[in-house]
Amino acid sequence: MIRVLIADDHPVVRQGLRTFLDLQDDITVVGEAGDGAEAVELVERLTPDVLLLDLKMPVLDGLATLGRLTGTATRIVVLTSVSDRADVAPAMRAGAAGFLYKDVDPSALVQGVRAVHGGQVLLAPEAAEAMLADGRSSQTGQNGNTVPAPTSLTEREREVLALIAAGCSNREIARNLAVAEKTVKTHVSNVLMKLGVQDRTQAALYAVRHGLG
Repeated sequence: MIRVLIADDHPVVRQGLRTFLDLQDDITVVGEAGDGAEAVELVERLTPDVLLLDLKMPVLDGLATLGRLTGTATRIVVLTSVSDRADVAPAMRAGAAGFLYKDVDPSALVQGVRAVHGGQVLLAPEAAEAMLADGRSSQTGQNGNTVPAPTSLTEREREVLALIAAGCSNREIARNLAVAEKTVKTHVSNVLMKLGVQDRTQAALYAVRHGLG
């Protein structure tokens, strides 16, 4: 059973999420928080598997809440309004395992909770675009010069890493880059080795948290 905590300052939103999630056979809502400070307290007390976290909350906002929860076993999915696109990169770098918007289809939200609980990194398409845009801008200094990357990835390996971060499979990456799937597998292996990570999930986290794309 996946134990979920909901943190949102709007009671109607919390009730709607609880009602839908509790209908799932493998998910149960263990608590609700109306602000960030309460969310931190409940995570520490209830140790949920997944926290659905709004960014715009009183007392302690979402980013500050993420900072307080660094190192906890709870997987955190930011669930916020589409207007918060500029917050995608800071949230992922602060430790979020996923970023979704409140207009997400309910079935997709359920699948997202399951995916994050299973160790995957989850980004809504708009959030992935925001992350990739942030990654491109972060590689350029104030004077317009390119800032050296912290890794020795080739340009093609960067493209592969960006697509991994966007949740693409090897087949989808091959189709996007117009190369053979076998070639993609080689690039993925090289990316994992160069980043010093064990799997695609860790590579995706590395990408979004370091602005690589």
